[in-house]
Amino acid sequence: MKLIRGLELLAVVGALAFLTGCGPTVASPAMGILYTDVTWGGDAEAGGGFKQGKACAQAFLGMVATGDASVEAAKRAGGIKEVASVDHYSHSILGIVGEFCTIVTGQ
Repeated sequence: MKLIRGLELLAVVGALAFLTGCGPTVASPAMGILYTDVTWGGDAEAGGGFKQGKACAQAFLGMVATGDASVEAAKRAGGIKEVASVDHYSHSILGIVGEFCTIVTGQ
């Protein structure tokens, strides 16, 4: 009887932990609880892009997040002055570790 109550309590605590942010830790248009690996398009303007810059932010356990995934950071990383397109990428494994990136192309 005590074992069953312990398992019930563990299940409730696990569900609450997931619902309060210990689940997938990065933004994505399609979210997987176990694994996420998604690229999607953002804004696009006329003109081509020969250079590419990438800027990322990371999340750990849904409790700590750090990084700069802004368009400005991606432009700096690629030496881009005129933006042709902005795309995004997210990657997460079990909500333990996640990454969100902004990818800019331009000249």
